[in-house]
Amino acid sequence: MADWSAAQYLKFEDERTRPARDLLAQVPLQDARAVVDIGCGPGNSTELLVRRWPHAAVTGIDTSADMLRQARERLPAQTFIEANVAHWVPTARADVLFANAVFQWVPHHLKHLKRLAGTLAEGGVLAVQMPDNLDEPSHVLMRDVARGEPFREALAHAARSRDALPRPRDYYDALKPLCARLEIWHTIYNHVLDDATAIVEWVKGTGLRPFLDPLQSPERKLFVAEYTARVAAAYLPQADGKVLLRFPRIFIVAVR
Repeated sequence: MADWSAAQYLKFEDERTRPARDLLAQVPLQDARAVVDIGCGPGNSTELLVRRWPHAAVTGIDTSADMLRQARERLPAQTFIEANVAHWVPTARADVLFANAVFQWVPHHLKHLKRLAGTLAEGGVLAVQMPDNLDEPSHVLMRDVARGEPFREALAHAARSRDALPRPRDYYDALKPLCARLEIWHTIYNHVLDDATAIVEWVKGTGLRPFLDPLQSPERKLFVAEYTARVAAAYLPQADGKVLLRFPRIFIVAVR
């Protein structure tokens, strides 16, 4: 895919940061010296970690140059590294490995979660949040449009597998032998957005990217128009004209 757009992602900064706040609230660690924000994006989640542990060495890693540029502007005193978590190895035992909405993009991520949990300091925490929304209309409709013409050939491999996220029991069985405590839960958010177009703008920054990046400009505009029409039919306005974007997410907190 093309590089991520920090500006597009930050159009909904408050809503995107809310799950990170909720995840951080469940991290049972008062003091931390080494904290890593995996998939730090534009630094919105990193900022939460700096506020929580102001005396810790907080490092952010991400694959996106644009996201890292924004993060460095936002938090110039922190360290940010361009790295892919699938290959990244901590240089020292971390007290907190924090990953907000990144591992759903990492193939076979369960093995990487196990690997990273094994690198934690004694009493350290692996805290993970991932969208679990592939069966929501926002994502079902992407796949539906992609199966039609003239997109079918170009987008034959655009969709993530609906089995991209293992079951909670699979996370438990993989991580519990490495942990003294393991918590797994789901939260369903209902984000209040202006209209169907706002939903499309939201997913342009994340889940829609694999469908738009392979297309040339005319086909991309056609895809967005068809997708927007279907989203408008699926997400009907509330009494005040707003729409609710239903958004399930899975949370994991593993304490070594």
